[in-house]
Amino acid sequence: MTAAVPRARETARATDLTKFAWLAIAAAIATIALKTGAWAMTGSVGLLSDAAESTVNLVAAVVALIALKVAAQPATERFLYGRAKAEYFSAAVEGAMIFVAAAVIIVTAVERFVHPQPIENVGWGMAISVFASLINAAVALVLLRAGRRYRSITLKADGKHLMTDVVTSAGVLVGVALVWLTGWDRLDAVVAFAVGVNIIVTGVGLVSESVAGLLDHVLPEEDNATITTILRRRSDGTVAFHGLQTREAGQQKFMNVHVLVPDEWTVKRGHDYIDALESELADALPGLTVITHLEPISDPLSYEDIPSAHIPIHDDGAHDASRPPGTTAP
Repeated sequence: MTAAVPRARETARATDLTKFAWLAIAAAIATIALKTGAWAMTGSVGLLSDAAESTVNLVAAVVALIALKVAAQPATERFLYGRAKAEYFSAAVEGAMIFVAAAVIIVTAVERFVHPQPIENVGWGMAISVFASLINAAVALVLLRAGRRYRSITLKADGKHLMTDVVTSAGVLVGVALVWLTGWDRLDAVVAFAVGVNIIVTGVGLVSESVAGLLDHVLPEEDNATITTILRRRSDGTVAFHGLQTREAGQQKFMNVHVLVPDEWTVKRGHDYIDALESELADALPGLTVITHLEPISDPLSYEDIPSAHIPIHDDGAHDASRPPGTTAP
């Protein structure tokens, strides 16, 4: 028997988060203009690498906007579970774009190291770059906060990317200042190369997270702990649970579990119990879609369909629901 609570179905619909993507686009356009101006004034390859990363931010923000629009669409007859996984494609594209930017930066840095050039107008260039970094930092904090609140990998990826850009800019500014103070022009290229390597590390993280999401990664440990705590509390000897599985898809969370009840319970009593259970789970984890399978607790067949990969509900083995009551482990 499968039961679903209207509350769970309603919260499973993805929230429209496109306003955050528009904010990221606006920030990217502003920082590209500022950082390009800083590079034009100084001729610093480090500042050029910083401007190149902001260009990637713009492309990533546009891709994020498209993905968020798709993810926010409701379920249809063709996409019965909605299209929340579109967010993972956005994060993957952003990771790929990061690799492209890193390659361009590294090649440019190597060329400038071989053929060093002096930088000019350092003071104005650094001031403009600092202002651009402050814009990125403010937007990054907004995106990260929204990403955590709405469980959006797209916003978290965009926020992490912008925050990486802020750190990168800080490193570039230090490098430019050292070049200015020491007169060693090749240091500018060394800083740019380090920026490229740092960007690659960020890209690897984004792609890895996207792949995990597309492969139906299990819910975070804290969410699983919340679920198992509720199920343990309800395991009173009369009712038991096994076969717990969880997964996430963008903003949406899913779980399924087998509910074992006394053989003599009526269908209505079993349904009422499951209805209350699903309501409690949905209240504890907003956005959670709960799927339950009702089984008679004394029937041996109820213990033959436990998934090979599942989350243990009782770590200490108490209230074992892996075999019928009255039996012992072989």
